[in-house]
Amino acid sequence: MALMARLQVIGGGRMGEALLGGLVSSGWAAAGELHVVEPDSARQEAVADAVPGVSVSAQPRSGIDAVIAVKPDVVAAVLPSLADAAAPRVLSIAAGVRTGAIEAGLPAGTPVVRAMPNTPALVGVGAAAIAGGSAAGASDLAWARSILEAVGTVAVVDEADIDAVTGLSGSGPAYVFRLAEALRAAGIAQGLDTAVADGLVRQTLLGAATLLAESGEDPGRLRENVTSPGGTTAAGLAVLDEGDLMGIVDRAVAAATRRSRELGQ
Repeated sequence: MALMARLQVIGGGRMGEALLGGLVSSGWAAAGELHVVEPDSARQEAVADAVPGVSVSAQPRSGIDAVIAVKPDVVAAVLPSLADAAAPRVLSIAAGVRTGAIEAGLPAGTPVVRAMPNTPALVGVGAAAIAGGSAAGASDLAWARSILEAVGTVAVVDEADIDAVTGLSGSGPAYVFRLAEALRAAGIAQGLDTAVADGLVRQTLLGAATLLAESGEDPGRLRENVTSPGGTTAAGLAVLDEGDLMGIVDRAVAAATRRSRELGQ
């Protein structure tokens, strides 16, 4: 017996595919309860292979909740067909697109929830924040939260804070990847084989992140725990402090936040 669709994902890109996989693996829905709207035939095949059992087509289905998972500049183009399909409620993970802009393209009163996820959602450990639009109530936020929790953690914020979330956790993985690049290059400069440096950096970042997450300790305390006075770590940290690492990170997050606001205008 065919299952009734519970959710349709508009966009079969990597984030949409990751979300579908997370929803199935977490038990939120069976694959047969999920529908993907994707016009590109190659991506249709890729999604169908990655999440066997999902239905795929080029147009939305009528009367089914929807997740908008397309690039920001495509959102306006998909809203008319979504409006015609009368989706009961909509969750958007399109960066920078405000709830008001989405509401304007849908039938009046349609609950819209905006989210800012990040790319670690691709491996099930994302960090997202959600904010409700003018017609979204507590049940709509709970619905959106349940979807995104399939691929990570979720915080509920005011929409005014979404730009800061974008600057911090939305762009944050790229800051970590830049650090990984820098650490690997520094290790190689000190004579390490490239493969050895690469492996050590990956495991060091994974271990540090796991310790931070599982210990519950303040990051400053964890830093102090590994820093002996006059030792090697203290010597390295002194250079980072001299270069104003804290200030650099503050300016980076501020710049990304500012750009998010600009893109949402």
